[in-house]
Amino acid sequence: MSTEAADALGEEWKGYMVQTSGGNDTQGFPMKQGILTHGCVRLLLSKGHSYYRQRKTGERKCKFDRGCIVDANLSVLNLVIVKKGEKDTPGLTSISVPRHLGPKRASRIHKLFSLSKEDDGHSYVVRKTLKEGKKPRTRAPRAQHLRIASKKQYTMKNKQEAAKYDKLLAKRMKEAKGKCWRSFTNMKLLNLCTIYET
Repeated sequence: MSTEAADALGEEWKGYMVQTSGGNDTQGFPMKQGILTHGCVRLLLSKGHSYYRQRKTGERKCKFDRGCIVDANLSVLNLVIVKKGEKDTPGLTSISVPRHLGPKRASRIHKLFSLSKEDDGHSYVVRKTLKEGKKPRTRAPRAQHLRIASKKQYTMKNKQEAAKYDKLLAKRMKEAKGKCWRSFTNMKLLNLCTIYET
């Protein structure tokens, strides 16, 4: 399956370069990359091969596949436009379909809008407007790594507060211990005084 000039398809395809990505013959057998023949071949397929899913571990099976050479017996031929020609093909290259949603990962959001690592990407998340006859709403992907960054800040703040609290607690414990020791020594002195008096 290689790149070919599409001039043979008709006048509207003049100047186009297309790549054969696959196809099916009249019986429904798919074309397979790397089989250099125009007919059907019976192959022993295992896990990892295209057009085959093993049912048991280590299972292999013989299956019919068509070669990657284009033939008159093909009913469907899948093509990918590599280079645009002189004219627009109506419904194919004449319209541009926007992307469904913007990037989700924080690093890709930063790359798209050329932001630095310090910048907050929350406000840059691409939103899509929904029009379903109701009042217009917007939808945006949940930028996971942005949430993780804010979560890191939150945990860092919690750790700092916990360390501060531990320090204060240790100080108070030390003061309480000193107070207790002073009262204990005072009691001892009182006891000694009473013994000497008697």
